Amino acid sequence: MPQPWPRQWLARLLPLAACVLIVGCAGPSGVKPRQGQGQAPVVTGVPLTDEQSNSIAIHALGLVGTPYRYGGNTPDGGFDCSGLIGYVYLNSVGQSPPRTVARMSGFGHPVAMSELRTGDLVLFGSSTPSHAGIYVGGGRFVHAPSTGGEVRLDRLDGVYWSRQPQQARRPGA
Repeated sequence: MPQPWPRQWLARLLPLAACVLIVGCAGPSGVKPRQGQGQAPVVTGVPLTDEQSNSIAIHALGLVGTPYRYGGNTPDGGFDCSGLIGYVYLNSVGQSPPRTVARMSGFGHPVAMSELRTGDLVLFGSSTPSHAGIYVGGGRFVHAPSTGGEVRLDRLDGVYWSRQPQQARRPGA
């Protein structure tokens, strides 16, 4: 059973969770026209509702502090980056994304980094992504970064992450 959160973490996350709810409700619909083909939407499955996107972000924020474990996919056993994403999506919206980051790069549909909304996946790496997280709003994402670490909240414009090739995907429900 995960340990209860210290008060200082809750004090930091509650305002962010409120922002996620406010920003997520004002976000775009998630249906994008195909490039050069008029208004035909590119969507795999049904787009996530604002409520589902916010649920994903809040669930991910609730797992901050969980230990990293290679191959891990539960709060009790720890998470790697793709295990975290799979757990959050399955338990928030009943959807199972691919288990590997490389396969997640074909999941849902691409989104411009300037059009991110809560619940979108952010992937890092050049031709084949090697790391992923869940966008939670305000330029921040939740991810399970490395061995010996724990699930954490980071900024996309941080020193390390801003230097990595980035792409985003918006899964359907």
